[in-house]
Order: sequence, then C-alpha cells, then structure tokens
Amino acid sequence: MGVMDLLKKTPINVSRRGFLAGAGSLVLATSLPSRPVRGQESEAGPDVPAFLELRPDGTAHLMSPWIEGGQGVYTAMAQIVGEELDLAPENFSVEIAPPGGPFGVMGGFRITGGSASTRSSYTLMRRLGASARAMLIEAAAQELGVEASELTTEPGQVVHSASGRKIGYGALAEAAMDMPVPADVALRDPADFRYIRSGTPRIDVRDKSTGKAQYSIDVEVEGMLLAAVRHAPRLGMAPSAVTNQSDIEAMRGVHSVHMLDGAVAVVADKFWQARKAIDAAEIEWTEGDAKWPMPADFSSRGFRDTLAGFTGDVVSVESEGDAAGTLDAAETVIEATYDAPYVVHGQLEPPSATARMNEDGSLDLWLPNQAPEQFVGRAAEAAGIDPSQVKLHSQMLGGFFGRHFLYETANPFPQAIALTQATGRPVKLIWTREEDFLRDAPRPLGLARFRATVGPEGPTALSIEAVGEGPTGRWYGAPAGKDPSATEGLSGKPYAIANKAIGQVYTDNPAVIGYWRAVGHSMHDFMYESFLDELAEAAGLDPFEMRLSLLSGSERHHTLLQTVGTLSGGWKAGTYEAEDGSTRARGVAMASPFGSEAATIAEVSIDGGEVKVHNIWTAIDPGQIVNPAVIEAQVQSATALGVSQTLAEELIYENGEPTARNFDLYSILRPDQMPEVHVEIVESGAEMGGVGEPGLPAVGPAIVNAVAALTGQRIRSLPLSKHSFG
Repeated sequence: MGVMDLLKKTPINVSRRGFLAGAGSLVLATSLPSRPVRGQESEAGPDVPAFLELRPDGTAHLMSPWIEGGQGVYTAMAQIVGEELDLAPENFSVEIAPPGGPFGVMGGFRITGGSASTRSSYTLMRRLGASARAMLIEAAAQELGVEASELTTEPGQVVHSASGRKIGYGALAEAAMDMPVPADVALRDPADFRYIRSGTPRIDVRDKSTGKAQYSIDVEVEGMLLAAVRHAPRLGMAPSAVTNQSDIEAMRGVHSVHMLDGAVAVVADKFWQARKAIDAAEIEWTEGDAKWPMPADFSSRGFRDTLAGFTGDVVSVESEGDAAGTLDAAETVIEATYDAPYVVHGQLEPPSATARMNEDGSLDLWLPNQAPEQFVGRAAEAAGIDPSQVKLHSQMLGGFFGRHFLYETANPFPQAIALTQATGRPVKLIWTREEDFLRDAPRPLGLARFRATVGPEGPTALSIEAVGEGPTGRWYGAPAGKDPSATEGLSGKPYAIANKAIGQVYTDNPAVIGYWRAVGHSMHDFMYESFLDELAEAAGLDPFEMRLSLLSGSERHHTLLQTVGTLSGGWKAGTYEAEDGSTRARGVAMASPFGSEAATIAEVSIDGGEVKVHNIWTAIDPGQIVNPAVIEAQVQSATALGVSQTLAEELIYENGEPTARNFDLYSILRPDQMPEVHVEIVESGAEMGGVGEPGLPAVGPAIVNAVAALTGQRIRSLPLSKHSFG
C-alpha cells in the first residue's frame, strides 16, 4: 500500500477538545489523543493539542502535519483552511506539528514527501476550516439573538446583513469553543474561492528574509556543547585509535574525544574549536562490523557494467498485448541500454542534530526530518528508552529533495544522542559538507535495457527491463518487482503502445541509497523518453507528432502536449538558426509523476563543445490548483535541478569511497548555464496531483533529445558533461 492509499483510508474525524476557562480561543483537533505541544506565550493561551486555534486577536494558529522545506506547504495549508474559515492567509501563523496525537494523520505513519502533502490533506483541511466557521456562526447567532441561517461571514468576521451588525472572529472565539462541532459541513463552491487558486504570497517569506526563520543548524540549548565528526573513509571501517588524542584534548575549548560507530567525534565549547580539533586528529581505521559495509573494490563504473550484464529473473510490473511474440517476429528490433549515475542531495544546510538527555531519563531532540514518527522510534532505540520518553522538535528544512528520511549511516542524530549520553550535556552535532558527501544516501545508479520494434505509425512493441534496486524497497520493504521507485517513469506511461512488457530485474545496490527529487522518475523518464525519440527516428516520424498520435486516446495528455507546443511558439523540428546566429534544436518529453502530468520542450545549442540550454518550456497539469505562484516557483526550481543533473551531476565511487567530498569535485549547475524557464499551468479538473517534483523528470530527456536533433549523437548515459560535442 502506498502513501496515498494510506491517506485515502484515513477518517476525517474532527471533534472538540477541552480548553482552560478564560483563554478565549477556539480550538479544533482530531479525536485522537495527543501530548501537549508548545504554543505561543502564556498571554496567547495555554498549550493545546490542536490542529487549529483561533485566538482572541482574530488570528489563527495552525499546526501543520507537513514539514516546510521550501515547497510552500505552510502557505497552502493557510490558504485551504482560510478559504473555508473565511480568514485571509496572512492572518495565519503555522508551525510544524509534533509527532503522534492528532497530527499522525495516517495512523501514526506520516511522511512529507512524494509531493503528497497538499493533495492528501486537502479535504481534511477544508473541513477543518468549515467546521470552525460553522461554530463561529453559531456563537454569533446566540450573541445577536438571531437564527444562524441569517448570518454569513466575510474575512475575519460574522455578518448579520439585515441589521448591518458584525462581530470579529476574535470576539467570538471563546463562545464558539462551547458550540458542538457539526457532524457535517458544506464546503464552498470552487467558483466562489477567494484564496484557493490565487497566487497568495508565501507566508514564511518575511521570516526567511529577515533571518527570523530557525533551522536545525540555528538551534541553541542552554549549556550545550558543539561537536564535529570525522567518518571512516569507507562504510564498514571503524576507528581503532586516535594516536594524538591527548594533544587533541589539550586544544583550546575541547571537552572530549569520542569513538563512535564508524566515526570519531570531538566535543568542544564552540563548533570551530571542535572542527579544528577533528581536522588535527590522527585516526587509525580498521575493518569493522557494519550493517552496510561497502566493498573495498567497489566502483560506480564497475557497478554500471555489472548491471548491464546482470541476467536475473524479470518480475513483471506492467504488461499489455504480446510484446515478446511481436519482438520475436519482427524483422528489425531496436535495442538500447540507458543509465544514470549516483547523485547527491547537496542541500544548502549541512546535516545537524541537537540532543539533550534529561534528568528524568527523557530525551529532547532537535533535527530536520521528513517523517517525525519514524524518527521518534529510531531515536528511542538509539537512546535505549521508550518512545514515549522522546520529545522530537522537528525543524524547518534547509533543503529537501529526499535527504531527510531515516537512512541508516546518513543521519547525525544517533551520534548526537551518544554524545549527550557520554558528556551529560546537551550536544549539537554538525556535519561539515565533506562529511555529508561522504555519508549521504545518494540516488541509486540506475540502468534499463530497452527493446522495441516500429511500424509506419510508431512503436508496435516495447520491452523494458529495469535492473537494480529502488529506495522504497531498501527502506520500507517491497518484494522485487513490486517497488514502484525501481520502475516509476518506465511504467505507467500514457502512450498507446499495443504490446508492452515492463519489468524489474532485482539486484542489490552496494551503496546506501536514498530518495532524490522525483525519485525513480528523475532518471527513468530520461531513459524512456529518449528511447521513444529513437523509435520515432527509426519509424521516420517527427517525435512531437508521433507523441500526439500515441496520446490521441487521452484528451488530458494530448491537450498538455499541444499546450507546451504553443507555449514554445510552435514546435520546431530539426536544426534552425537563432537571432544570435547560433544553431539550435529542440527536444520534447513528457512525464507523469506523483499524480500530475508534465510536458517539456528544451532548446539547446553547442557552445565551445559544451551543451548550452537556452530555454525550457513546461506545461504542467496538477489536476487542481491551490497556489499558481507556488506551482510556477516549484517548476522553476525543479527545472534548475533537472538541468543540473542532466548537464553536470555525477557521484563517482572508487575503492569503495566517493571521490567528491565537496562541490569542488562534484559539479552542479553554474549560474551562466541556467536557461530561461517558461511555465504554463493547465487545470484539467482531474484529481489533485503534486507539484514539488513533477517539473523535473521531463527536463533531462527534452535536453538529450534536443542534443540528438542538433548533433546526431544519441546520449544514453548521463551527465552530458562526460561526452564530447565538437
């Protein structure tokens, strides 16, 4: 069962909670029990376990089940609740909800990822706002001595039109608390939306612009020490000695030196004291006993060759018609093998965690994460205590992209817990960029083998074998062939191909792999859409027109592709001369990630032997829209990452170690390489999809297809920087 399936099965059961007399607030929460959460100062009311609190000053405080990491979920939640409550989003304050209680909206299984946050909680949050509005109207009816049916609302107040009387929400909050929560509420007609579908400015912009926003790296705890760490150069190794430990401990500000699992840490009064000391440490490493050892002879290039030749069982993921029979009978079969490299997350904020063991044996933990309940369980295990003794303070993410899941070996919090237990003091541990590169859980190196045959109208049979392992199977368990992250972007494509067989050939990935923005789509759509262009060439067809033909049975996809063609000023096949005198070409690709649909056209030239991307045009259909400004911003950022991984990014392993330890040896998109990005949003009325990731997958293949049209070179292995263009 996937995340979206779990969410769909979650009952929306809003009920009233008790509140201390005199607080003057309306509080709504789900009926599940909850431990108290930190609210505002005492004058704003006591701590309450609530999704929504309407305060005496007329503002609202919302506890978001979803963690903000730059994707705009705080603003989206304020828009959705505010729409039904009839309160402008700028009157909301939003913070991350703690683990458990009413906030574990999937029965305690909560993940901010898969571009699922807004679409999964859209109805719940609308009903939450509508329930609060109904209770305010009932309170106003008693106050004014009229029937509730005579009342309506305008932003922030209840209105009795017949008499012209108005009462602000703040004045009604305390009385509304005593109103019964309606068993059912009518939701607004979308035609009347005021905030949903509007380009509402992000409500977290001011705090981020003024430095008020706090991230994990900013956490300050009274009496805390700071720590820096040095990991073994290869997973599976362990420290046997720090030969100059006495010299290290004598350095200014140093508190102590600690042997950890596969690492050595220095704890000091200040971080740079700890960093200087760990840099000076002379550590002897030996082979250890690790759960995820990396073979000493492992290389990414060698592993790519292993995948290419691996011939295990093929587990069917998608099948239609008779692909095998059609291919066997075909006079000509087109074959190709595509691969994409390991890539790091490289988020702006390096990993950090602050831990404090309390006198009563409980643990406070401050860290960024995408799955609070899971981190509580793992923290309790690391500390040797019951999960009820762990208080997790989730922090706003200083970068997202799938980095903050519960990857073993890739998280600093077990180390921070060990250090606070050893020192008896709160400890904040910060990994440097070098340690992050060394212990990141990169996107898997992926490979797929394609076979197809074509007729006059395009492909008639298609066979795909994805070879390797996906992150979902690694971390959440999935039988081989049943892990969507291992084949997404290859299966579920909308093209009408009569005979197709898509499967997975499972084999372990020696690296500690993780999720990356758009997950399997980030590489598999490159492979599929590039091979589709190969098939168009083999059939003598224009790749844009062939796609239109293959999508003729799907009005949604057909419209989307036509839209991006129009957005680009009209599809252009072949090469052409631009106004600046450069010779250019265009490529097209489509993707269907996380409930949304995207179509992209890229325009490229060759400048000094390097691919230059001039324009990216993307039409995105998210089904339904909450904030078009956020959608466009997300497509812009996803495009930047998509261009970056296509042109430059590759994490290389040699001798079991990543060769890059910082951005000096790991290339990312330069400012002068960023293309112009043009976005058009298509609202089809389909079920709401995600927007954080769908803008990325079609970018790579559109660029690669454009390069093929321009140069005649068909690139089947990313990044483009490792290929020569004369």
